[in-house]
Amino acid sequence: MERSQKEVLIGSVRQKFERMSSAVFLDFKGMNVEAVTKLRDEFRKSGVEYRVVKNTLVRHAIKEHPWAKTLSKSLTGMTGVAWSYEDPSAAAKVVKAFRKDNQKLQIKAGLIEGQILSGDAVETQLATMPGKDELRATLLATLQAPLQQFVQQLNAPLQNFAYLLKAKEEEAGKQA
Repeated sequence: MERSQKEVLIGSVRQKFERMSSAVFLDFKGMNVEAVTKLRDEFRKSGVEYRVVKNTLVRHAIKEHPWAKTLSKSLTGMTGVAWSYEDPSAAAKVVKAFRKDNQKLQIKAGLIEGQILSGDAVETQLATMPGKDELRATLLATLQAPLQQFVQQLNAPLQNFAYLLKAKEEEAGKQA
């Protein structure tokens, strides 16, 4: 590969690290082509970009960041990088689900907001974070709860009156 091509590739990888909300670094050694293709499909469905990149190119792309030295320790052997742009836990969730069926896929490290996570932390912490849609649903439920309680309070006197009438009716039926 010529130097100019390497510079373009480094710039592309650098841009991915600038745009990402999180990244997961994977070791896919020992996996067959079918399994890797399935993993790529799962990433694509979740809106995660996955690419196999040379470790030296990644090191050059991230060298300005304060966390670069810590991450460099994980950049050995074959490395695949999964970048999540919108949902920080998307890549980790895909990897966790995929690892249930394929133990050959190993998590080297994770990166979120400048914090380096170990492989175990990616699987136990990042993958269990609620996704964007789950957070939206929680927020919506939180916003709706006071309104639902208000409507219930408004309906309570009418319900109580209906219960009173029914009780009076049953009492009148017993006396007759």
